[in-house]
Amino acid sequence: MQRVPQPLRGRRVRSTSLHQSGRPETAATFRVAPTARVETLAGQFGHALPTFNGVPTFYAHEVHSELLYDLCACLVRCGIGQPSHWSNAGDSGNRFVQNVLRAAITDERIDLLERNLEYHLQVGDVIERYGYDRGLESRELAVLINSGNCGYFEIGEAIEALEKEKRGLGAAFYWQLTSALYRVMRVYNHDDALMHEEQLHEWADQEDEEAREQYEFPEVKKTLPECIRKTLKHGDRKIKDRRLLLKHMDGKFGAWIARLRRMQTLSRLYPKSGKDLSDGYYDSLPLPSLLVVFKQHDAIAACFDEESQHMLETSPEPALSIVFSPHDDAEVRQAKRIVERFILFNCELFQLVEDIQNWGSNHERRDVDRGELSLRAA
Repeated sequence: MQRVPQPLRGRRVRSTSLHQSGRPETAATFRVAPTARVETLAGQFGHALPTFNGVPTFYAHEVHSELLYDLCACLVRCGIGQPSHWSNAGDSGNRFVQNVLRAAITDERIDLLERNLEYHLQVGDVIERYGYDRGLESRELAVLINSGNCGYFEIGEAIEALEKEKRGLGAAFYWQLTSALYRVMRVYNHDDALMHEEQLHEWADQEDEEAREQYEFPEVKKTLPECIRKTLKHGDRKIKDRRLLLKHMDGKFGAWIARLRRMQTLSRLYPKSGKDLSDGYYDSLPLPSLLVVFKQHDAIAACFDEESQHMLETSPEPALSIVFSPHDDAEVRQAKRIVERFILFNCELFQLVEDIQNWGSNHERRDVDRGELSLRAA
């Protein structure tokens, strides 16, 4: 066994196995105070190495930077961006735009949205089609909001509670909510499930008898609440429903109705004008931003889980898209209004979702399974 000697205190012990040179002790090249002599097999380098003081250690390259900085200037002209955003961005146009957008949306709203779904906001001069980037017209930009998954709204217990408060109130709430949602975003609800069931019947009719027996039909209508099932074909209820809701603004569920009213106002004011990308650029409709079910694992949820397996096979249209020129202040303000009201509508929606979830927690509401194999965010 080889013994490792303990170093002696007061003097240094050197190994004699290395070749000892008669060269005198010198300080290190970088003029650090000399310490114990350390010998290596390589000869010493006689020249001092240059330092990197004053040499930039970070370099950023921004493609089409002229267009980017035109956007930065326009954001300041329109009062959206502030000089402080630029100083905090470290003179980076990309970070400046990100900081401005985050400040405009506010952290509180971002946290609310992130708790309920996955939105991606992007400003760029290219769009994706068939898996490839395609440039826009010269000096144009597009603001896009894409859904990574969709929110989840289990509304059945709330509808039943509203119906117990006043007959017809639950149905009125549901139909007014559905109408407001349709104006702003794509949702997956009983309508989509009924269409999916109808499509299954059409496919089954084209099969032979043996293959037809393999089909399972969800029977969506049977799983709907009675008040919704009875009003499916009544398309002239809008005025009656609105009046009924107004009568109960000060009632037990007035907070829900008030939030729904704000959503209705935002949906009616939602700007429709503006050049968008919805025509001819994408292969399919946007991914749903919200799944509306009446009960966990009901027929609507089953239909969605079946259809969602194919929703990402093509390039879906964004949840929001608007094209504008950063050199046109009017177009920039219009794009700002569209994005702003879209986000405000979503915040009112998901605050309503959380309000009803919190109310439901006092009624032995089960936790929702947030399965990763589904597009559901919940």
